[in-house]
Amino acid sequence: MKVLKFGGTSVGSPQRMKDVCRLITADNQRKLVVLSAMSGTTNSLVEIAQYLYGGNKAGADDVINRLRAKYYAHVPDLLSRKENQDDVQKFLEDKFSYLQSFSKDNFTEKEEKIILAQGELISTYMVTCYLKEQGVKATLLPALDFMKTDADAEPDMNFITEHAAKALESVPDMQIFITQGFICRNAQNDIDNLQRGGSDYTASILGAAIKADEIQIWTDIDGMHNNDPRVVDNTQPVRHLHFEEAAELAYFGAKILHPTCIQPAKAANIPVRLLNTMEPNAPGTLIDNHSEPGRIAAVAAKENITAIKIKSSRMLLAHGFLKKIFEVFESYRTSIDMICTSEVGVSMSVDNTKHLEDIVAELKKYGTVTVDKDMCIICVVGDMVWENLGFESRALDALADIPVRMISYGGSNYNISFLVKGTDKKAALQHLSNVLFNNK
Repeated sequence: MKVLKFGGTSVGSPQRMKDVCRLITADNQRKLVVLSAMSGTTNSLVEIAQYLYGGNKAGADDVINRLRAKYYAHVPDLLSRKENQDDVQKFLEDKFSYLQSFSKDNFTEKEEKIILAQGELISTYMVTCYLKEQGVKATLLPALDFMKTDADAEPDMNFITEHAAKALESVPDMQIFITQGFICRNAQNDIDNLQRGGSDYTASILGAAIKADEIQIWTDIDGMHNNDPRVVDNTQPVRHLHFEEAAELAYFGAKILHPTCIQPAKAANIPVRLLNTMEPNAPGTLIDNHSEPGRIAAVAAKENITAIKIKSSRMLLAHGFLKKIFEVFESYRTSIDMICTSEVGVSMSVDNTKHLEDIVAELKKYGTVTVDKDMCIICVVGDMVWENLGFESRALDALADIPVRMISYGGSNYNISFLVKGTDKKAALQHLSNVLFNNK
């Protein structure tokens, strides 16, 4: 069985829902399909919660009524039979009445999580009803019955594996199983969500839990590219990536996939395929545990980076200095992207500047601190095993005319990163593309 995930834009209208249904039923194979909320719905649900937090019940009701009208208009466009339309209309009325039942008084995060879950509950119900109307053996498996996180807010894989299997076994004659992405229950059994990567994460977790043949992530983008096609000319889709390469690209700017999402699939050795709903016959990008020796696969960029340099003679031959530095970042819950050291100094980059002033003030206790803002990390991904010859010089040659603030290599066998000015991003990416992929 394959696990297929479709995002909000893929189910963003009645016609898109029908297109998705044609995709998942084209080959008559059994599939577990993970769906997001219709595009725009989650934003509206967030807005409802914000109004309730602010004590503005009238504002929340106004958003609910607009959302209700939008969904009601979709029903006759999706379903042709009157009895099916009536069924979905009643379901929608129950959901929107439920949303209006929340009070501005004592509104908490617990209630907010319940509100945010309604988008996926609605989209999956509508798609399942359409499939049934088309004569497909389809059933809705509520994710809240088997998706659960533990006390550390991490997926409870033992629970998920056991209960997902029971859910599938309870309806053995079905062809298509529909479930919700993003939403789950937490260790207290309250409605919650997976936060990181949302529906992609759900698909990867379920794929690992049921030992799927393949996990497919369907979006409106043709897989991962060897560079950002919005910035660089003559980019090409990357048809195959190692899990580690995909994770690096996802972290450093490839928006098609959240970096944490592929970890369950990687651990279970289940291939992930990125596919395009607009071009369903395109091969997409296959991600698995196989690497291609000697290949540079792609380049990605991460903007809005801040570089921090601490220089101190006390660091020379001293132990414990780096520990003190890292403890400053830990105390402000700020992660570090890149790090480079010398005998008397250390440079780091961060993408979260919420506590930058406080961090810099703390670091000044240990040395002279300089800060460079509006920087950009350029990440070259591929087979970067240190025994390979020449790949570093090719990348450095491409950046010969670009000032480089930091270089990071050796922390991964799949990545070499360069920190440059944000204003040099486009030129750096184009030069790397020309040298590494276009032989210019």
